[in-house]
Amino acid sequence: MHNYNVNLVWKNNRLGEIASPELNSKIEVATPPEFPKGIEGIWSPEHFFTAAVNSCFMTTFLAIAENSKLEFESFACDAVGKLEQIEGKYLMTEVTLTPTLKILKEEDKEKALRVLDKSEKACLISNSIKSTVHLVPNVVL
Repeated sequence: MHNYNVNLVWKNNRLGEIASPELNSKIEVATPPEFPKGIEGIWSPEHFFTAAVNSCFMTTFLAIAENSKLEFESFACDAVGKLEQIEGKYLMTEVTLTPTLKILKEEDKEKALRVLDKSEKACLISNSIKSTVHLVPNVVL
């Protein structure tokens, strides 16, 4: 079992600051601008949710790629989290991950696609949420 400690302090209006005794930095968090009194340009819970899926996918990919001996030059991943109102409740219903993986050899393309797919299926955050996670992989030379 592992615990991850996060502390939040309200600052003013719809703005707070989140930190962890285990980490070196603090991050401001606010209601997103789509909601009343929301603040532009500040991380929101919806951004954190989407970022959790995206960053977990990356760390899972790195472990599986290493275990699979997949050589690659670069990895980047865009993520879009979809917020919807369903039966009067706001829900993050989908997260679409669009990774771009630059490989070194054409013959590794199928293996790279398999590793990306396996990474999405093994991601502990994706497996812990109700939202549907879509993977739209892009493997390039």
